[in-house]
Amino acid sequence: MSDSPSEIDAIKQRKMAEMQRRIAENEQAEQEKKEIESQKQNLLRVILTPEARSRLNNLKIVRPEFAEQLELQLIELAQQRRLPVPLTDEQLKKILAELQGRKRDITITRM
Repeated sequence: MSDSPSEIDAIKQRKMAEMQRRIAENEQAEQEKKEIESQKQNLLRVILTPEARSRLNNLKIVRPEFAEQLELQLIELAQQRRLPVPLTDEQLKKILAELQGRKRDITITRM
């Protein structure tokens, strides 16, 4: 199987173009993610007091998925005007306590 040099060059160029297209798509997706995160943080600055934002950031360190869901829910509730704005740290603590109370306690009894 001997490919001519021009065929090999054409294949290399196609692969290079494909790699560049993928890199550009990844960069664009990353930029969109950063913009969405920036918008979300700006909304949270309006919705939460500095103390409540600090608590949420601490929670994000320990339970990132839970904190992400909570952020989205807080934004949604604030947009629906079902949440007092700004939300204080004490109010956020109450919400977190309610969410923790909803967790199921599973006990295993050995026989």
